Amino acid sequence: MKIGIINYGGGNLKSVTNALVRLGQNFEVLDSPSRLEYVDKIIFPGVGSAKNAMNELKKKGFVEPIKALKKPFLGICLGMQLLSEFSEEGKAKCLDVIPGKVKKFQSGELKIPQIGWNKVNVVKKNALFDEIKDQDYFYFVNSYYFDAQIKYTIGTTDYCLKFASAISKNNFYAVQFHPEKSGESGLKLLSNFCNKC
Repeated sequence: MKIGIINYGGGNLKSVTNALVRLGQNFEVLDSPSRLEYVDKIIFPGVGSAKNAMNELKKKGFVEPIKALKKPFLGICLGMQLLSEFSEEGKAKCLDVIPGKVKKFQSGELKIPQIGWNKVNVVKKNALFDEIKDQDYFYFVNSYYFDAQIKYTIGTTDYCLKFASAISKNNFYAVQFHPEKSGESGLKLLSNFCNKC
């Protein structure tokens, strides 16, 4: 089995590849959508702004191939948000794979962006969270959140409000946190995706 990691020029590739090395996974960094057919599963690590990332995906020709994927796909952080219909960040039209919009946190007393460890409440049984404790901590860096429908939400987190921190629809999985920076629990989630999803 081979894991493909989409490279659109702004992803957190090094941390993700380091995590896959630790897990002993075979992987390839994908610079072109033509390589999607040669891998079994896909990870899309996202760092940066929604508008810029969507522009890069369009330039590289990834948009339609991602939307058409039938293979297991894991979006991380911005990679989760880009699966939405629309992001308030740069007023970006996104991939429209999972219904919902990405909205900016309204700060109140809490600092924006959220940076640091926070709990994930597992609200629906899913292979992604096999052998991971409910209310376990994961590492977040986000100013925006995916306002997703309940039926697609598999994990929630509280920060300013309760938001979807993990979602799933068919072969698409996504998490708002960074599993590659979340210690043993994060590695377990990545291992679950590679081996069970």
